[in-house]
Amino acid sequence: MNRNEFLARLRKGLVGLTQAAADDIVADYEAHFDEGRAAGRSEQDVAAALGNPDRIARELKAEAGAQAWAQQPTASNAMGAIFGIIGLGAIDILILLPLVLPIFGTVIGFLLGGVGVFIAGGAVMVVGPFAGLPGGAFAAILMGVGLMGLGVFMIGLMAILIKWMIDATIWYARLHYRVIKPALEPAKA
Repeated sequence: MNRNEFLARLRKGLVGLTQAAADDIVADYEAHFDEGRAAGRSEQDVAAALGNPDRIARELKAEAGAQAWAQQPTASNAMGAIFGIIGLGAIDILILLPLVLPIFGTVIGFLLGGVGVFIAGGAVMVVGPFAGLPGGAFAAILMGVGLMGLGVFMIGLMAILIKWMIDATIWYARLHYRVIKPALEPAKA
């Protein structure tokens, strides 16, 4: 593979990053080719030493997503980090998916359950005094407030667990990358 093919594949793989970030990365790799040419190496040798441009792009996008999540933990940054990690370790994801999906699903289910309990508490608090529940209006209001408090607790706890699980997924991806990185780098003579 020559310089133009390598850089074209790298740029194609960097789609999704900001234009400035992609340009900086491509400029760095162009500098590698320039340095290699100055040292008397062919474009094919430099491209082989740099590795697979598709893999490099996936690693850089995964790291960019993880950094965005670390700087500002928002839902969109969480999705960016997760998709970057999926692109980086597709085989690992296939192995981990049967283990992780039920856990994520259960936590999301409890989160939605908390929303349902909160709404039910509001309904009990509003409708209960007029429905003739045992204990009267005061008991209905207390039960509604109690259910709403339980709903808020469930929502808060599940939000914390979701954040921890996203952080753990990013930690695993970074650990995995550090372990396989030496195998991806060319052997130095």
